[in-house]
Amino acid sequence: MAKMKITREDALTFHLQPSPGKWEIQATVPMTTQRDLSLAYSPGVAIPCEEIAANPATAYDYTNKGNLVAVISNGTAVLGLGNLGALGSKPVMEGKAVLFKRFADVNSIDIELDTEDPDEFIKAVRLMGPTFGGINLEDIKAPECFIIEQTLKEQMDIPVFHDDQHGTAVICAAGLLNALHISGKKIEDVKIVLNGAGAAGIACLELLKSMGAQHNNCIMADTKGVIYQGRTEGMNQWKSAHAATTSARTLADAMQGADVFLGVSAKGAVTQDMVISMAPNPVIFAMANPDPEITPEEAHAVREDAIVATGRSDYPNQVNNVLGFPYLFRGALDIHARAINDEMKIACAEALAALAREDVPDEVALAYGKKLSFGRDYIIPTPFDPRLIHRIPVAVAQAGMKTGVARRPIVDMDAYEASLKSRMDPTASILRGLNARARANQSTLVFAEGDDPRVLRAAVLYQRSGMGKALVVGRDSDVREKLTAEGLADAVDELTIVNAANTEYLETYKDFLYQRLQRKGFDAHDVHRLAARDRHVFAALMLAHGHADGMVTGATRKSAHVLELINHVFDAGPHDGAVGVTAVLNKGRIVLITDTLVHEWPDQNDLADIAERGASVARELGLDPRVAFLSFSTFGYPVSERAEKMHQAPRVLDERGANFEYEGEMTVDVALNRQAQEHYPFSRLTGPANVLVVPARHSASISVKLMQEMGGATVIGPILSGIGKPIQICSTVSTVNDILNMAVIAACKVG
Repeated sequence: MAKMKITREDALTFHLQPSPGKWEIQATVPMTTQRDLSLAYSPGVAIPCEEIAANPATAYDYTNKGNLVAVISNGTAVLGLGNLGALGSKPVMEGKAVLFKRFADVNSIDIELDTEDPDEFIKAVRLMGPTFGGINLEDIKAPECFIIEQTLKEQMDIPVFHDDQHGTAVICAAGLLNALHISGKKIEDVKIVLNGAGAAGIACLELLKSMGAQHNNCIMADTKGVIYQGRTEGMNQWKSAHAATTSARTLADAMQGADVFLGVSAKGAVTQDMVISMAPNPVIFAMANPDPEITPEEAHAVREDAIVATGRSDYPNQVNNVLGFPYLFRGALDIHARAINDEMKIACAEALAALAREDVPDEVALAYGKKLSFGRDYIIPTPFDPRLIHRIPVAVAQAGMKTGVARRPIVDMDAYEASLKSRMDPTASILRGLNARARANQSTLVFAEGDDPRVLRAAVLYQRSGMGKALVVGRDSDVREKLTAEGLADAVDELTIVNAANTEYLETYKDFLYQRLQRKGFDAHDVHRLAARDRHVFAALMLAHGHADGMVTGATRKSAHVLELINHVFDAGPHDGAVGVTAVLNKGRIVLITDTLVHEWPDQNDLADIAERGASVARELGLDPRVAFLSFSTFGYPVSERAEKMHQAPRVLDERGANFEYEGEMTVDVALNRQAQEHYPFSRLTGPANVLVVPARHSASISVKLMQEMGGATVIGPILSGIGKPIQICSTVSTVNDILNMAVIAACKVG
């Protein structure tokens, strides 16, 4: 599988567009009328102020405190980059804030404090306490981070959590529990060697000791060698607490007979000889970033029995903090916790370990392009496992309640678990799965409109994302000029530019096209003009002859016109089985609207065909199809000749024995609103519809464009289904991301 490539320009553009930075603030209440403003601010706001002043606990009811975390840093230890200062750390902290939202629906604000004085830092954070439900400390160098965290924990009555320490420790512990389970060892018996006596290393050892590891079985080493009882050089109180009684003085000494190696140090710190000297079934967590202490390949070359984890996503068993901190805070916030204690961290680790031992859902296997099952190469769940959100916070909350840090214990755990499931946006996992499938397929895609900068950028992104090869129809000089203007001069040589002048197949293409069009009023000259000068036709001819696996077009011409041109090469008419299906993603929901492209005024049989194609596309996107035939009437009222075909179409599917849920005719609110559906208990739909079949193309088009412009929906499509080749037609208002989404759909051969 091709590796992802991220250039400097890609990273800067991502942070610059569509607006600088990575998050914005939106109001959750109406702010339109004078009454709204009077309630939001003066005079209405005085009432909750008085309530909170009288009873501080009600701040969790009347403000956003209960779902708000601050990500705070002074930038003294940014990633692997060192001391970049407070401002230099802001992109990382913004990134952490959006990870909180993406993975656990926790609102988060980044705060960068311009001081290296621990006392100043502590005072600033403590004074902000009333604002937040929790504090996530990040990228603060050791040993100051220990002083800062410990003091803030003592002084504040909300969770204070330094993720570089405890986040790494929790995931490490989860993986180690499973690695020891596989190797048949117990934590209280094993000899553990830790290399790297910084924040993460010390926290890892402390957590493992609280879980049963024995003090003298744990040997810590730093750049000066083993930390032993009596060592004086390069010591501090935190290292001294872990000084072992041992004769080992070097890392190589310590590794002899060791069961477990934990590395939070530097690339190449562990040699193959050290690995050879370890005990049977050794566990090696080489977590240095970006390059591990020893690679899995190097370790396995000398010890086939080793279980290896790293901090990297391109190796199995990634120790990834995103598995921990979002869910720890989610559980802590939901019980209005005063702290995140060891018991909550251990509960998180144990829940993660238990999850990895269970069968992996199909959608996760789909997303990773391979079947995952518990074993040496899968001891830690993947970050995109949809079960994390409703399993880990529950365990954390229960541990917090048991240990007395909950201000407001959860009474109904089943209801809490259900509420966690509803928090997450299912569209994110669908798009993630499609991207992974595209990477697995490695399709060669032809982008027909190489004269448009959006298309060129999407083609570059497709290729740099490791999804496959991008072919661009255009002129060399024009493509070079446009990419250079976009700041992507280095990408010119990455793309393959194709056109009638540089193909060896032009005569073959023309012969094929002439055979198709000679009895439709086209002469040889017309055919030459189409094949040699029209990008859409040329790209379609490449696809028809197997010179590409899929095609993306439509960004520069209206979709109806593009479809007309594609029809010269493929049979993509109303009675050829072609259907346009558009996916609309909005506020955590995905709905497919059909037919948005092909059928002008379908009859009931056409509508049944459209429903079948829509259901097929839904399944390919990982949805369980529920089809609604839409009208302005519901189940026969009001009576109208115009609604009759929508009334008849489900009967056509009855006769065909369709194997998916469908119902109609109905208004759109009955199709999508669970409460409205309750008025029709006889309906065959078991929940809100996700495939909407509309009466005509114009109503489909109006619906999609209205959602896009007024509702801010993400629109993917129309997905052209039913013509045997992946041809995806964007809209003329498509963004670079929209075009890339269409390329992913084509690469996955959806439709």
